[in-house]
Amino acid sequence: MNKTKPTVALTMGHPAGVGPEIIVGAWDETVVHEWCRPVVVGHPTILRRAVDLWRTRTEVVEIDSPEGAEPAPGLIPCIACGSDDVLQVRPGTLDARAGQAAYEAVVTAGRLALEGKVDAVVTAPLQKEALYRAGYDYPGHTELLAELCQAIDFGMMLYLGPDEQILSPTGLAVVHVTLHTAMRDVFDSLTEDAVLSKARLADQFMTRLNGARPKIGVCALNPHCGEGGLFGKEEQTIIRPAVERGLAEGLNLEGPLPTDTLMVSARDGVFDAVVAMYHDQGHIAVKMLGMHRAVNVTLGLPIVRTSVAHGTAFDIAWKRHAETGSLLEAIHVASRLARSDECAASGREYAVDGRE
Repeated sequence: MNKTKPTVALTMGHPAGVGPEIIVGAWDETVVHEWCRPVVVGHPTILRRAVDLWRTRTEVVEIDSPEGAEPAPGLIPCIACGSDDVLQVRPGTLDARAGQAAYEAVVTAGRLALEGKVDAVVTAPLQKEALYRAGYDYPGHTELLAELCQAIDFGMMLYLGPDEQILSPTGLAVVHVTLHTAMRDVFDSLTEDAVLSKARLADQFMTRLNGARPKIGVCALNPHCGEGGLFGKEEQTIIRPAVERGLAEGLNLEGPLPTDTLMVSARDGVFDAVVAMYHDQGHIAVKMLGMHRAVNVTLGLPIVRTSVAHGTAFDIAWKRHAETGSLLEAIHVASRLARSDECAASGREYAVDGRE
């Protein structure tokens, strides 16, 4: 869209979860409006209920298109979508009507991004079972958006910016070779090409975000890196050959390495990115390091998409207990990625902190 600030669409997520309230809770943070022009995609009445929950005077204004949005602290432009049926869903409950509303918000925002009407999409959490009950067989946002964008080579990454714990000046990114799959299926899904594909995506993301090629650590699958084949041979037959191919391409890779020590080294700044073999191998470490700062990024799409790194949190939903930190970080990263794309297109340079 080539504006001074990128336009970022925030999807409301599962209306009975924490999505609407964290959007409203974060909205009046001044930095949000310094980073971007945010608009919300979802049901405006649900958003107004969240405003009432926070007891603010924030106004929700329905708009037809993001081009005319005038967001500001105290004013939320909302692109309305979804049936009024969702208004009957009780907070903290699993409901197909909420799954349908969440789906429509994601698809609407994704299409706006594909059409160039918004520069990035930030998604609040949806509930996978509710999505399934509504008739959509997607394991999550990643696969839904990949199909919408007709992306073939894609992946999910968790990202933590630098702080007193994450010592790499570029932050720490963790991309997953396998994602939303049963543990018994991980071994069949793990291939040399899949490992190398995710290493490439990690390299592209960190280079795009920070303007420098990252050093990437590649996790082993088995305990003790397989202990020379005693505990499994995947390190020898799959992961190491993938690393060697990546090195030949110019990627700065090291591995396979035992995950317990690799994650400590990554925390301490030895690595800028990590390739994890399965969901919890990457998620647990990242969330231990920064549960409320972690950002979920979908790699390999023709659009920018980030998200919070937590779920719908039904146990605390609509009680004003939800943390807004992950959403704020997701908006920040999405804005940086959108700005870096704009700068790349115009030939300008883009600094790590987001300033040109």
